[in-house]
Formats: sequence, C-alpha cells, structure tokens
Amino acid sequence: MSFTDRILAVVEPIIFGKKAITGIFLIIATITLAITAATLFKVDAGFEKSLPLAHPYMETFKRYQEEFGGANTILVAVIQEEGDIYNESFLTTLKGVTDEVFFLPGVDRSRVQSLFTPNTRYIEVVEGGFQGGNVIPADYAPTEEMFQLVKTNVGKAGIIGRFVTENQSGAMVSAELLERDPVTGEKLDYQAVAKNLEKIRGQFEDENVKVHIIGFAKIIGDVTDAALEVVGFFLFALLLTGVLLWIYIGSVYLAFIVLFTSLMAVVWEFGIFHAFGFGVDPFSILVPFLVLSVSVSHGVQYANSWAQQIFAGKDSYEASLETFRQLAIPGTTALITDVSGFLTILLIDIDIIQEMAWNASMGIASIIVTNKMMIPIWFCYVKLRDMDKFKQKTAVRDRFGDGLWRLIAKNTRRGPATVTLIICGILLGWSFWIYPFLKIGDFKPGVPELLPDSRYNQDSAAIVDNFTIGTDILKVVAETVPEACINYRVMEVIDRFAWHMDNTPGVQSTISLAQVAKIVNMGWSEGSLKWHVLPRNKYVMVQSINPIDTSSGLFNSDCSAMPVIIFTEDHKAETIEVIVDAVKEFDAIYGNWDGWRAPLLGKQPQIKDYKDGEDDPQYQADLEQYKADLAVRSEWTAPEDNEAGPYLKFSLATGNVGVMAATNEVVHAQEITVVIWVYSVIILFLWLSFWSISGVLCVGLPLTLVTIMGYGVMVTLEIGLKVATLPVLALAAGIGVDYGIYIYSVWSEGYKKFHLSMEDAYYRTMKKTGRAVIFIGVSLGLSVFTWLFSGLQFQRDMGAVLVFLFTANMFGAILVLPALLHFLVRYDVPEQKAQLHEIDESKSSAH
Repeated sequence: MSFTDRILAVVEPIIFGKKAITGIFLIIATITLAITAATLFKVDAGFEKSLPLAHPYMETFKRYQEEFGGANTILVAVIQEEGDIYNESFLTTLKGVTDEVFFLPGVDRSRVQSLFTPNTRYIEVVEGGFQGGNVIPADYAPTEEMFQLVKTNVGKAGIIGRFVTENQSGAMVSAELLERDPVTGEKLDYQAVAKNLEKIRGQFEDENVKVHIIGFAKIIGDVTDAALEVVGFFLFALLLTGVLLWIYIGSVYLAFIVLFTSLMAVVWEFGIFHAFGFGVDPFSILVPFLVLSVSVSHGVQYANSWAQQIFAGKDSYEASLETFRQLAIPGTTALITDVSGFLTILLIDIDIIQEMAWNASMGIASIIVTNKMMIPIWFCYVKLRDMDKFKQKTAVRDRFGDGLWRLIAKNTRRGPATVTLIICGILLGWSFWIYPFLKIGDFKPGVPELLPDSRYNQDSAAIVDNFTIGTDILKVVAETVPEACINYRVMEVIDRFAWHMDNTPGVQSTISLAQVAKIVNMGWSEGSLKWHVLPRNKYVMVQSINPIDTSSGLFNSDCSAMPVIIFTEDHKAETIEVIVDAVKEFDAIYGNWDGWRAPLLGKQPQIKDYKDGEDDPQYQADLEQYKADLAVRSEWTAPEDNEAGPYLKFSLATGNVGVMAATNEVVHAQEITVVIWVYSVIILFLWLSFWSISGVLCVGLPLTLVTIMGYGVMVTLEIGLKVATLPVLALAAGIGVDYGIYIYSVWSEGYKKFHLSMEDAYYRTMKKTGRAVIFIGVSLGLSVFTWLFSGLQFQRDMGAVLVFLFTANMFGAILVLPALLHFLVRYDVPEQKAQLHEIDESKSSAH
C-alpha cells in the first residue's frame, strides 16, 4: 500500500463512513465560529503595529519618544480664503480648534501646540538683556491693539512658515497621539479620533475658513470609512463568481454548494482569527478575498471532477468518493504548501505584516476543513432533479473546447515548446531589466493608500503649499555627554551637520539648538550679524543657551541629546534614501565614540506604572537596571578637548520620515529573503508531492517567472514595495501553486498510470482539470478587475497587480508547464499502449 493509500485509509472513514456525524460536527463548529467572529469583531488599527520596532532607528525613536515626541502626529491647519489671521473671527476659530484638539481622546496634551498654547513663545532683545512671553498673552482680548501685539509677537517668535502660513492667512494646530488613551488606559480607537477630527472640521469650517487635517489617525479613518465599499466589492465578487460557477457547472445547486462552502472558509478565518485575540486591520482587506478565491479554486476542481464521475454513470455518493480519492491528496498538499508559505512572512518583524501572515494562514487552513470535508459530504447527498438533462449538459461541456485543448496539448511538442520558452526568456529578461527601478517605499508624494484627489491628499497639499516646514519630518538625535550643549566643539559639529542637511536634495529646512543659539548670541550683541556665530567661550555659550527652554524639543534635560529637526519636501522613496545616506555619511566622518560611550540612561521607573506596585517583579528588575545604568553614567565623562574632535553620534531617527526610513530598510532587507523562503517551502512540498525533480521544476518555474514579472508590473504601475504591498506577491503565489499541482497531478496520472503519450496525457488533463483552471483564472481576474473602480488607491493598485497575477499564473500553468514537460520528462511510453488506452477511454465515454 502506497503512502497516499495509507492516508486515504485513515481519512475516508471519518468523512464518508460517519458522514452524518462529521457533517453535524462541522455545522456546529461553523455556527460557533460565526458567533465568535460576530461578537469579537473589532477594527484593530494601531500606529506601533506598523513600526519595525527591532530596527535600530526605532530603538532611537522609543528611547527619546517621551522627551522629543513620536511620529504619530495630527496637524490641523486653519486657513482663511481672504485676509490675514489678525482679527476676532479667525482667532476665535483658531482658539476653538485648539481647545477641541486639546481635549481629543488619546492626545498627549503636553505636546499640543498652536498660537494659543503657552509653549509657543517669543524672545526679544531689550535694554539690559532679553524678555519673552506667550505669542498670544494670557490676558488676550479681541481688540485692535491686541491684534497688532499678536502680529508683532508672531514675527518675534520666528514661527512664520511653521505655525503661521507664509502669507499669514492661516495657522496650525499640532498634537501627538498616544498609543493608549491616558484616561481609560484602553488602546486608542483611531476611528473615534478620526470621527472627532471630522466633527472639528464640520464645526469650524465655513465659506471663508477652510480646515485641513492630516495624520495617521485621519488616514485610518478615511480607509475605514471605505470599508463598506470594500464589503460591497467583496459581495459583488461573490455574486459574479456565483453566476460564473452556475454557467460553468450547469447547476445552480452545485454552484451554490461551492460558493457557500467558500464563504464558510471566510467565516472560519474570521472566527479563528478573532478567537486568538486579533482584530481586523484596514490594510488587510486583501486576505478574505484571497481565502475566498483559493476556496473557490478548489471547489470548482471538485465540482468539475464530480460531474465527470456522474457522467460516467456513478451515483452521488460514489462520484463524491471517487473525486475525493483523486483530489484530496494533491488539493490538501497545495493548501498545506500555501499555509507554510504564508507563515514564512512571519520573518518580517513588523506586527501588521505578521498579523496578515497569521490571518492568511488561518484562512487557508480553514479551507482544508470546509473544502476537503464539507464539500465531499454535501456532494454525497446531492440529488439533481433531472439527472439525464444534467448529463447531457455535461456531455456538451465536455466536448466544448476540444479543438482548443488539442491545440494547447501540442505545446508538449518541441517546436511550440521552444517558442513558448523563448517568449518566457524574453519576459524574464524584461523583468530583470526593470527590477532595479522598483522603489522600496512610496513612488509619489501624499498618501498612496488614498486617491490623489482624495480630501486627505488635498489637505496635505494645502499644508505643504502654505507652510515652509512641510508635513514630513525626520529627527536625527545628536547623542553625546551631559552638558554638551555648552561645549563649542560639540555644538559646532551639530551646526555643521544642520548646514550639511540644509544643502541635501529633498530637505526643505532644518532646526537645531545650535542654530537657535546663534540667533540668541546675536541678540546679546544688539543684533549684529557678525555675532551670528557660536561662542567659543563656554560661559558665553551658557548665556546663549539659557533663554531656550527644554519644551522647545531641541535638547533634553541634561543636554546629552539634541535632535536636529529636518523638514523634507516629501516622503518618496528616493527622497528618504538620499537624506538617510547623507546622515550616515556625515556621521561616518564626524561621529567619534572611541569606545567610551556608556549605555544611555532611561527614565527612572515609577511605582504607579506597575500593576502590583512596589512588589511587581518587573518594577524591581527595571529599578535594578536603572541603578546599574546610573552607576555607569556617573563615571561617564567626555575626554578632554583634543585633536580627536567632538565625541558625539548622529543617531537615526524619529519623526514620521524616520519611521518610513526604518520600514523601507526592513522591507528592502527582507524582500528577497521572504520570497526565497516562500519558494523553498513550495519546492519542499512539491518534492514531497511528486518525488520528482521534473515535477518540481514544471510547477515551480512558471510560478517563479510570474512572481518576478509581478515586480515589473509594480514598477510599470508605479506601485512601491512597502508594508502594505510586500506580502501580496507571496500571498498570490498560493493561487499559482494550486493551478500547477492540479494540472501536473492529472497529467502524471495519465502519463505514468495509464501510459498515454505526453501530448494525449496533456489533452486529457485539459479536459479534466485544465478548463477548470482557465475558468478559475478568468473568473478571479474579472472579480478583482472591479477593484480598479474603488475609492481607495491601495485597492486599485492591488486589484491591478492581482488581475495580472491570477491570469499570468493561469497561463503559466496551462501553457508554460507543458513546454517544460517536453524538455524535462523522458519519452518512455510505448505508442501501442497509448493507443490501446485511448480505445479504452473512448469506450468508457460511449458508455
């Protein structure tokens, strides 16, 4: 008994011997999982989920997040159509917007900033020194004198272009969001935040005043708002697939069985996924459709083979049993291959991608149950009203396309096979030629997940056009020794770094402590430009630094970390790459640690932050670590000023561009690795399925070609490789491997078991399963094609890529695979046996 027969001997009695009991158990399990999915359903969007927290940039990000802020910002720009901001109406509106943003759930109130917040201050030189104050005084009252004072203070504060538009027709309110609501302690609900932001817009926007809002929370809100549209596309795809199944199978009942069980696979996916505590991320909209597509693909193969068994004279039970014996092993192998391949995506250490990998794996694993158990049991009980009529329709469909199948089967001959492989070689060459143009990150400015003319991208463009700072920020932290801000050598290099970055392509402007210190030093000298320099004397340096508060975000409490804030023109992949390379280049030349740098001291742990207070083991461990770091830090002093130069390091990075830079580097590093692992798993399971190198190559090579061409399609369509798109090619490979496994298995049966010639075996394959592959490829392509009309750019892009992948994998399986058979499989079938078997098959068909 073969290994396959031993497996079937164990599984068949469970499904067919106790089919009623097994069926009832599956129904109960389905109902339970449906209830689980409905009751535990939640949208789980999180900012930190999209961060590669293990990346060195993100270590810097987390280390200084509390002192210098993070990247999860909200920007609300209030801009007048006519006139300047110095009037009662506008300032009343701005104060109202500031108050509403201040009290938004999840906002870090210490980092809310606008003209009305006390952390927006001005400094001016007066007789005897400096004086300063809030840009809008605490005793503000709407009078002409106050409006002129505010206008004067805005000029003194140097915030035109940052918090006031260049033409002074609008102003900005900025805030940062925490990952958890500080009031409730619950994970922040980004949908609620987005809805509240829209309420602010609706409350304060009128004909003369426009409110522009951008930020991660707003992106999540806009994407989630399109969720109903996504559900609509899913339902339309379901309906279209059902109609096409009806036309193909010739029975509404059979089409309903395939579609219903496929839908149950999606229910199982959501039920299991939510049972493990996961939520639905808005950027994972691809996964349910993928699960439905794979399930339909296997369901069509089963219905197609069952119909052929019915046509051969078997009853429903016998037809289902025989179909199960033919398709259970190759089908299950294909699904296990898919699951194993998807699990390799877990190698990417980004939570949102890992969740997508688990989601897809659970969904495909569910198909093994719903498709390989539900469908066989259900088909045992099928009683068609007019079986003779169904057989007649099956006979017509069986003859339909015979000429085309004969033509495709000729691809096993040397001439057609050679031409096919030459074309494949040309396509492969094109793919390798265009691959270097693939962008890791975004191709375009704005948010690529939304349409270019979406409200969000219009808001983003309005803010970029009216403010000089831009909406994309990279913060590079100059890490050094305590009190380094009064060390001329350190400050001079930081100033040199800011100048270096100012002159880097893609940088709009920079702000650093050294730049502000030069302005203050000039102020102490009656504004003379010749004193717009960093003082070499440390006491004069103290005088220049002293008026600057730590709330400026330009240095920490002991001056051991000083961020240089870099405003970039956009966040396109090439812009980020150029800027990051410039930072690394400067740090390689001027950064000098010589091994003396001690671990950076974290914040002292607070008892209130721990669940069990002082007795909490984690608190005790963190306290001991803090004391150890403190002991090292007490001995941490900079060497004497000497020829070696300043002792500091420019550490990447915080700010939203810093997050994007880290993410792009992780994607770039893992891109090839993930594909290699996916294909390693596929190759392993293909080998276990066929125990044949030719089988592995015939199925694997077309799949590989399509994947490589997929990169070329992404370049052509200007779709960047990023967190949201990286798993797509790996996930879509599952459809292709299913095609190949089914076709090679049926061909191998005809060639090796029935001793048909290579061409006749492939003709038989096209009649039995090839036409089902074509149907699946066409129907899935048509379903995904509807995504091109979506209101989400992300869905449009993925729709275009998937249309290509579904159809290209179909062509690869039915056209390239037979061409490879010609060159990879030996001709060892006696022609006489082939002819005898052909006669036997014709008799069986006649019967």
